[in-house]
Amino acid sequence: MHTLRRAPLALASLAAVFCCGAAGAQMDFSGEWPVVQSQDNIDNPHLGEYVGLPLSREAIRRAEIWDASIQSLPEWQCRPHSAAYIKRGPSNLRIWKEVDPASRQIIAFQTEWLRSTNTPIYMDGRPHPPEYAGHTWGGFSTGTWEGDRLRVKTTHMKEDYYRRNGVPQSDLATLTEYLIRRRFDNQDYLTWVIVAYDPVYLTEPLIRSTEYRLNLAQQVPPYPCTIVTEVVRPEGYVPHWLPGQNDQIYSFSDYYGLPRELYFDGAETMYPEYRRKLERLGYTSARRAPQRD
Repeated sequence: MHTLRRAPLALASLAAVFCCGAAGAQMDFSGEWPVVQSQDNIDNPHLGEYVGLPLSREAIRRAEIWDASIQSLPEWQCRPHSAAYIKRGPSNLRIWKEVDPASRQIIAFQTEWLRSTNTPIYMDGRPHPPEYAGHTWGGFSTGTWEGDRLRVKTTHMKEDYYRRNGVPQSDLATLTEYLIRRRFDNQDYLTWVIVAYDPVYLTEPLIRSTEYRLNLAQQVPPYPCTIVTEVVRPEGYVPHWLPGQNDQIYSFSDYYGLPRELYFDGAETMYPEYRRKLERLGYTSARRAPQRD
């Protein structure tokens, strides 16, 4: 009888151990996170710089008509960056927790970058909106724990770009993301992995990551934006290139001495085997880019 009476208590204790262990494994991502600058997020890319991107033919044709001066239009000057770009861009990051005062459970991690909208990652189990719901620049994000790693699903993003050289992102794109906090050399780092799926403009998942380093002295300033006339144009004119007329689209391949064929090769350029194709065409890794003027 004593054994039977103790069994429920033992099961309850075991459940508490697993419960507390899972809760203890959860990581706090709150903090001020300056981005670690690298060659991938410090400058705007060349026009035609699509190497390593699994672009569809539709994406390449759409990117071909891109004219960066479109960002000087009044409609674009105060436009936020979308979730697909800002998480890979050069902006610093702030994260804070929204906690239920009664249950003390995390309702959401609130995230914001310079020149972006505040984007919550909901942690309370709420479902994603239906497909016909409105899209926003930050999209709709929910998070689930995988040990001390946070897995994030983002949907309902407005159309934007993956890179600031016109590589398009459709409004059907979704993101699967992973937040990993770690400590190295007495400093705290946050790795944000972004996996983009886009049935319109990507033929394979696009996988990228960004590194942030904790700095409690950082401040993300407000971004007041006033629309001004940057360029005088005829009313209704939108900067663009007509298909086949963009004479700058090969600036990347010409600058680095690469074949213009790679402009159309999409996902093939992501893999190391692509180097063999370059060698067959007479291009080797020994070739160097000319000096900048």
